[in-house]
Amino acid sequence: MLSVNSYTKEYVDASRARIALQLAAYDALVAAARTGAAGEAAVAAFEPQFFANMVLVLDNLFLHRARGLEGKDSNPLNEVRILCGSLSNNDGVMTAEKAIKMKPAQTVLKIEFGDAIAISRDDFARLSDAFFTDVESRYP
Repeated sequence: MLSVNSYTKEYVDASRARIALQLAAYDALVAAARTGAAGEAAVAAFEPQFFANMVLVLDNLFLHRARGLEGKDSNPLNEVRILCGSLSNNDGVMTAEKAIKMKPAQTVLKIEFGDAIAISRDDFARLSDAFFTDVESRYP
């Protein structure tokens, strides 16, 4: 597939809604599961795994975005791209990508290179909001 230079408002809105449904489903599951110490432990173990996978979903919704429009400036699109590579190819350890000059201190999650990636619900909500905002501004 050719790279994508723009996304329709309808597609971006539908993608946002899809992510919002996943967050709502997660919230409902967590509310039901948090009954005692065993429930809390189960949620604590499930949360980073679920949201690591949600980062992969988020990226996949815009998989063919043109890299030239994405830029290389530590923006949320770069952050998601590097997170996905690190989750898929580096055992969940944040790893730099030569083509992107990312500075962790300037990213949404501020995960340093060499750190294990553990994404909470609130982390993912912030990241996905920033990601969609960037998609809308860079791929009108």
